[in-house]
Amino acid sequence: MITIYPASFARFYDTIYHNLRDTVDNEFFQEQISRAKGKVLEVGTGTGRLFLNALKGGADIYGLDISESMLDVLLAKIDQEQHFRLSHQNIVDFSYDFKFDLILAPFRVIMHLPDKEDQIKAVDNVYDHLSNGGRFIFDTFVPDLRQLITGLKDQVDFEGEYIPGQKLKRTVSTRPDLMNQIINVSFKLDWEEGNEKKHDEWDVPLRFFFRYELEHLVERSKFKHYKIFGDYKETELNSESKEFVVVCYKY
Repeated sequence: MITIYPASFARFYDTIYHNLRDTVDNEFFQEQISRAKGKVLEVGTGTGRLFLNALKGGADIYGLDISESMLDVLLAKIDQEQHFRLSHQNIVDFSYDFKFDLILAPFRVIMHLPDKEDQIKAVDNVYDHLSNGGRFIFDTFVPDLRQLITGLKDQVDFEGEYIPGQKLKRTVSTRPDLMNQIINVSFKLDWEEGNEKKHDEWDVPLRFFFRYELEHLVERSKFKHYKIFGDYKETELNSESKEFVVVCYKY
C-alpha cells in the first residue's frame, strides 16, 4: 500500500525539498526532459518541483500523483487551462489514451511500492505507455549498511523559516526492517503559526533495493534494455555510488 502524505507535508514540501534536492537531481531531470521529442510524464509529480520548470520551458509534460494534497498545491500554481495535465492516479494502474516519449519516476517513487508484484505491474504499466524508442527513468538510493543496522534517531534535516518570521523544523528517525527490506521513516514537523506552535508527525515505509535486485526487477518486466548509473551525472556504478539511477529503453 502506498503512503499518502498529509496536508502538512504538502504545505511545507517546497520549503524543505527545494533546499534538500534541487542541487542534487534537478539539472539531470530537466536535461532528460529537454531531450524528449514528444510527451513527457512525471509520476509522483508532487507539488511541482520538477514539473513547473519543465512546463515553463515548453515541455509537453503531464503529471500524476496519488496524493491529492500534493496535487492541490501544484494546481494552485498553474493556470487553470493547464490543469488537464495533472491527474490523481497511481503508478501501478494509471491510464492515458496516448503514449509518452519519456516517463520519469523521480525521487524514490518506486521505493513507495513494498510489494514485488506491484513493482512489476508499475514497470510494465510504464512500458505500455511509452512510445517505441521511449525511456523510463527512476531512482533509488544505494543503501547505507551502517544506517540499515542502527537507523537514525531524531536527526534534524531542515530548520529555517518557511515565511519571514515563522520557523519550521523537520526531524527524521528511521527503524530498519531488514527481513522485509523496509525502512520505516518517521517524520516530525514543528512550526510556528502566528503566535502558536504547531506539530505533526507521520510514518512512511520505504522499500530499499540492492543493485542486482533492481536488475532482476527490470529483467522480469517487459523492458529488455536498461542501464543503471551511480549518480545523476551518469557515472558508472562503483564503490562510491550513492544513487541507483535506472534508465530503461523501449525498442
